[in-house]
Amino acid sequence: MDAAPDTVNADTDQTVARMARSAREGQRILSQMSGEARARALKSAAAAVREQKAQILAANARDVEAAGARALADALVDRLALSPARIDGLADAIETIAGQPDPLSQKLGTHIRPNGLEIEKRPVPLGVIGIIYESRPNVTTDAAALAFFAGNGVVLRAGSDSLESAVALHAAFRAGLTHEGAPAQAVQLIKTTDRAVVGALLRAQGLIDLIIPRGGRSLVARVQNEARVPVLAHLEGVCHLYLDRDAELEMAKDVIINAKLRRPGICGALECLLIDRKILKIATPILEALAEKGAQLIADEAVRGIFPSAARANEDDWGREYLSPKLAVRVVDGIDGALDYLRSYSSGHTEGILTENAATADRFLAEVDSAIVMVNTSTQFADGGEFGMGAEIGIATGRMHARGPVGARELTSYKYVVKGQGQIRP
Repeated sequence: MDAAPDTVNADTDQTVARMARSAREGQRILSQMSGEARARALKSAAAAVREQKAQILAANARDVEAAGARALADALVDRLALSPARIDGLADAIETIAGQPDPLSQKLGTHIRPNGLEIEKRPVPLGVIGIIYESRPNVTTDAAALAFFAGNGVVLRAGSDSLESAVALHAAFRAGLTHEGAPAQAVQLIKTTDRAVVGALLRAQGLIDLIIPRGGRSLVARVQNEARVPVLAHLEGVCHLYLDRDAELEMAKDVIINAKLRRPGICGALECLLIDRKILKIATPILEALAEKGAQLIADEAVRGIFPSAARANEDDWGREYLSPKLAVRVVDGIDGALDYLRSYSSGHTEGILTENAATADRFLAEVDSAIVMVNTSTQFADGGEFGMGAEIGIATGRMHARGPVGARELTSYKYVVKGQGQIRP
């Protein structure tokens, strides 16, 4: 989508600057509102999304039709498409966010120094966040709600594939805020597909406090390479499951099928299955069930020896995010082999183990250095809503500031408040 570089465009820079300043003005008002007031505004926004369901569906139908004309992959169309139930889910997520503890009222710690100074650590908003995303209309309301609840302004830049849907969702969301007298200007949406806008956002130092990209490798790489603004990166979801020799195979089969095929186009979808060599032959029914349900298996020679209908894998198939029914399958030599493989090919998103051996599970949890590590469950639970956050802006795979699902609390920083009674430093 937005991988191509652009030239500096003064008009575009001015447009982005104007929107960022407007978001900042709204953010200053927002940061002084009580948590209860911000929650009421979000509940009103959720109601408006439900009330404008017909308009949102009509806009989304235009996006989906255009995607079909461009022969967009089925999994990507699924990620783009909205339905009445999915729109209700977006509204539910906003309400869940509104029902959480106020991230700006949480106690981060207070201590008193020997000289009597009281030092308190208080949460504060990050400021104005720029969010660049692709074919994910749900990001419009998820990001707006999370940023708003944490007291931040936000400038949203949707991809061309989802722009009509984003415009309709944004209009409904802001209408709900306005109904409650909240500063709707805190939530801005850039309503153009001009690629120069991305460059303008990345250059908006002093106007944008943080950039969060939600998209494929090329978009994220561009943002990281060009940004003059701090970046919270959400890299590829190359999710793995390791089928251990001590797994309960019937349970494991259900988990693996769900992890791969429930929604293959989301970042929590399983992309690679690792199988302990000790149980390769008895794991054949799992591979058969995957193929029967539509998975396209790409495997190493050991797997193909017991399941020859699998396509032959090459080096490029390992550590790859397919976002489709394709699934890489590889044999490893026990837990040691699985850990070695993950050190080389993990994207740091989500990895899981299927085993009934508590010691093996504990070792996997301790040694796998990913943002989310799971035991005996589907990687499709790698989602802020499933973590109780209502929604998430993305899964942060780095090690600074936030990691894993990024919710409202992760969109805050902090400051130190120092109270004295006239102390002076000797």
